[in-house]
Amino acid sequence: MKVGKNVVRFHIPILIAAIALLIPSAIGMARTRINYDMLTYLPADMDTVAGQEILMEEFGKGAFSFVIVEDMPLSDVAALRAQLEQVEHVDTVLWYDSVMDLSVPMEMLPEKLYDAFNAENATMMAVFLETSTSSDDTMEAIRAIRQIAGRQCFVSGMSAMVTDLKELCEQEEPAYVGLAVLLACTAMMIFMDSWLIPFVFLLSIGMAILLNMGTNYFLGETSYLTKALSAVLQLAVTMDYSIFLWDSYNEQKGRMTDKKAAMACAIDQTLASVVGSSITTVAGFIALCFMSFTLGKDLGVVMAKGVVLGVIGCVTTLPALILVLDRALERTRHRALLPKADQAAGWVTKGFVWILILSAALVGPALKGYRKTNENVYYELTETLPKDMDFAVANSRLQEAFGVGATHMLLIDSQLAADDVRSMIREMEEVEGIQYVLGLESAVGPLIPKEALPESITELLTNENWELLLVNSQYKTASEEVNAQIDRLNQILKKYDPKGMLIGEAPCTKDMIEVTDRDFQVVNTISILAIFVIIALVEKSITLPFILVAVIELAIFINLGLPWYMKTSLPFIAPICISTIQLGATVDYAILMTTRYKRERCGGRAKKEAVHIALASSIPSIIVSAMGLFAATFGVALYSNIDMIRSLCHLLARGAVISMLCVILILPSLFMMLDPVICATSAGFKKKEQAGGRRPSYRKIHEKTEVIR
Repeated sequence: MKVGKNVVRFHIPILIAAIALLIPSAIGMARTRINYDMLTYLPADMDTVAGQEILMEEFGKGAFSFVIVEDMPLSDVAALRAQLEQVEHVDTVLWYDSVMDLSVPMEMLPEKLYDAFNAENATMMAVFLETSTSSDDTMEAIRAIRQIAGRQCFVSGMSAMVTDLKELCEQEEPAYVGLAVLLACTAMMIFMDSWLIPFVFLLSIGMAILLNMGTNYFLGETSYLTKALSAVLQLAVTMDYSIFLWDSYNEQKGRMTDKKAAMACAIDQTLASVVGSSITTVAGFIALCFMSFTLGKDLGVVMAKGVVLGVIGCVTTLPALILVLDRALERTRHRALLPKADQAAGWVTKGFVWILILSAALVGPALKGYRKTNENVYYELTETLPKDMDFAVANSRLQEAFGVGATHMLLIDSQLAADDVRSMIREMEEVEGIQYVLGLESAVGPLIPKEALPESITELLTNENWELLLVNSQYKTASEEVNAQIDRLNQILKKYDPKGMLIGEAPCTKDMIEVTDRDFQVVNTISILAIFVIIALVEKSITLPFILVAVIELAIFINLGLPWYMKTSLPFIAPICISTIQLGATVDYAILMTTRYKRERCGGRAKKEAVHIALASSIPSIIVSAMGLFAATFGVALYSNIDMIRSLCHLLARGAVISMLCVILILPSLFMMLDPVICATSAGFKKKEQAGGRRPSYRKIHEKTEVIR
């Protein structure tokens, strides 16, 4: 009890230190950069990523956008172009007067060039920035461009999307935390035995969340998805540990007259319990770090760190708060609304055969839906954002007026013969869905030397190593058509220039599709193996890891299979994250029940008695824990306008309920059926004779919920 005694002895200094740490944590949180561009998490050795680096280093250009101008005289468009070029971080604005004087009629341009930049009542400028697609400087430049351009102009492209996404996230994030806190607090007030304790829990967990967010400063930056989800997930996942401490403290107070001694004992018991429990959750998050798509590492590291800080807060800050507020907590007690679970446990142990038959019938459909999950996955993130966002309106105008769905860029060897470049362009323009390929050769023609073009154009499109070409496609990013088109373009490109690179949003997204498909299998396998080993070591069993993981995996199959039957689309990251997070976060329910079942069997109880007691004593904790996770995520799922966040929270909320039902119904049924096998293949199941030769009837036993030991 050394840890517990020290925490109790120094609980006031601990509380003061926890409050003092909030200041640097808040500063660190405010200074942590947030990344809103999913494509930056692609592996650095891919051609699409390397090409972006070359574009930045050798051309001094990163971000690229089209500005559509409607119903504006040409002289005003020229003046607007000059203004836009003065915006900080704008490198070049390419329009008609970049090539020819306005005194020369536009119709004198080659037909391809004219059609590329003009429609009935609209014209289009290509804006190149010297900063990367999602940098803070780029977002400031996009805002400045919009302010100068006014309502007649529309700014499209990835940088505009990132700018709008950042603003939407900043508006919604306070509501995420508020809803999670409100609903989680409501759930705990209903299911627990005190009106005040939920607020104490939330205060303690809130300190750990702020400390976690503040220490993200040392990671350099985090993704907007990590920022939006980490607080909600940390609240939901680490709430269990607070409940463990509270239950243990109440149990010890029933045995001891001194509340400090009771708390010291509760801390030591809880520490042993939550360390074992949290290891599985941490393992689930760490598995995400093995993704090639490094968004997984970003989310995994932050959430694993959050769980560890949650455990520390549970055995330091929370006990200090409870001791300080002990009188108020006693005054605000109420009768727990959850009924005793003996009757429900009796139904399960009596009807376990029917439960297993129904469960077996679910396996086939669940597995089928799970395997077809990828048919419902989307990668085009812009499609699911609100249609009235500025970038969405601009992209729609670009598609309607100019037929542009995606813009690719080609980087080719600047020493490649002009005739070869023209041949390559002709072949590419014959690829289905390609509108045109624009480069120096297509602009000047075979009879006009490149030197005839303005220096601003030649510097924009070529240097001593590389030449840059723009390729406009009718197809939208992430569509099957554009992916097939990219394959064909790469074939043509490599024929003429083996070192050439096809870059842009659509090629990067295609790479992301291929990378995350592999990641799904890798991460799922690692998380299952890691948790399997942890359960085997904790429970000292060969068969129990198979049983526990199988139950939670069935819950995951059901959760991820439902979208296919419901014809619901999911963001690409959802299956990867949910398969690991749901496994890591809810396998604790199974471990809780298994540990109690093992203890009862070891104590000499018969199979049915042991399962009944384990189930009856575990149901309240499992329900409170699952409802906490459900409440913290369900409100966000209803509120958010960002489909990636909405879908993940919806899946987490539903997964918590499905896992709860699987553990309460299927796991004890498997114990009933496989008890002889479990006892034969697990340590600690040896029966012990009880004094007097009689066992007390389990029907009369109403024990308090035991924490995992």
